[in-house]
Amino acid sequence: MKLAVFTDEVSQDLDTAIGLAVRYGCQAVEIRSVWNTPVQHLSSEQVRRLREALERSNLRCCAIASPVFKCELDDPEAQREHLEFLRRCIHIGQELGTNIVRIFAFWRHGPSEPVWDRIKEQFAPAIPVAEEHGAILGMENEASTYSGTAAEVRRLIEELKSPVLKVVWDPCNEVYAQGGLTPYPDAYRLVEPWTVHVHVKDAKRDPEPDVVCVGEGVVDWHGQLGDLQSKGYDGYVSLETHWRPVALTEEQMNRPGGAAFSDAGEYASDLCMKNLVAMLAEIKQ
Repeated sequence: MKLAVFTDEVSQDLDTAIGLAVRYGCQAVEIRSVWNTPVQHLSSEQVRRLREALERSNLRCCAIASPVFKCELDDPEAQREHLEFLRRCIHIGQELGTNIVRIFAFWRHGPSEPVWDRIKEQFAPAIPVAEEHGAILGMENEASTYSGTAAEVRRLIEELKSPVLKVVWDPCNEVYAQGGLTPYPDAYRLVEPWTVHVHVKDAKRDPEPDVVCVGEGVVDWHGQLGDLQSKGYDGYVSLETHWRPVALTEEQMNRPGGAAFSDAGEYASDLCMKNLVAMLAEIKQ
């Protein structure tokens, strides 16, 4: 099990983000936005600078945290644009040494069941794109989308039946999802066979979900990390802080990126990383 952090959860300045990653012994970073630029819009020159900066710091890129299919169902134009985002993100991932590209299943407007067949039909074109380029589509459970719960993610994967479709597991997101189960162990057991990447953040219910510093919420991170460790998980656990001294808006959490999103991120990520590293040390004893 290896440790990583989202660069834009620390700062839009890459050097600042790399500094925190190195300070805590991370082996990699995850790229969603950098230099106030969403990953899918990075130029070739920016990708080159990013690759060289990671190489100098002996860091890898563990995944491309793309926004692919965070768009509307039944919007062919938006979906065509997002398929182009996917192609670009796969290429950037190849340049940076990763084949994992995160993907979603469209903005949620009510229960998934009435539109289930349309979700599958409109998601399906992403699969041959990934197959053609040797990429892994890491579907994330994300409450604002139709892949909101572990159960929905599992059902999509089982019904779409593609070996390129895997899971980016985010226990904290299950706290936010309507109909979500206890993140660990109940929800995790549903997606465990397909999990290739894990995001780390935490939340409490007070009474509505509210993101908090890692280790201070309702997610059983000791249990989740211990389970991953005991079963030989050799992927990354990637800190996606989301908590800030001044809370992020719902819009910023659903559409993260940019300077306002990253403001105070270094301070918050430092505290979260301290707790995460301590927990990792405990389970490895």
